[in-house]
Amino acid sequence: MSTVNNNDTISLHYSGTLNNGEQFDSSEGREPLKFEVGAGQVIPGFDKAVLGMKKDEQKKFTIPAAEAYGEAKEELVYEVPKASIPAELNASKGQRLVSNLEDGRQIPVTVSNVTEDTITLDANHPLAGQDLTFDIKIVDIH
Repeated sequence: MSTVNNNDTISLHYSGTLNNGEQFDSSEGREPLKFEVGAGQVIPGFDKAVLGMKKDEQKKFTIPAAEAYGEAKEELVYEVPKASIPAELNASKGQRLVSNLEDGRQIPVTVSNVTEDTITLDANHPLAGQDLTFDIKIVDIH
């Protein structure tokens, strides 16, 4: 029976949870996740965790924040005048928005605070700074 190696394309089912037990993602009810191992298509810790696994094997593992979406960076949190956000957006804490950069690029941001005059936006990945636990089952090695 073959085992998962770099450059293999694999399919797997997964469930991802945070340290507090909250599920942040799952393939339940969907097609299995399919990716090429070692090609940078998934977070680095995930690539490492599947190496050596066999078809139908199950595994539970935790990826530290540094090998997942990295630590949250303070420089990616910034305040903007409330007047610079279109009023019809009715920005509220936790809301996801898209910020237009000066060079024309757009980046997703999360509203982390709203005051009378300002809105604090966080451009970190929503899972930055979090250790991620996955429960996976290899469906196929292609």
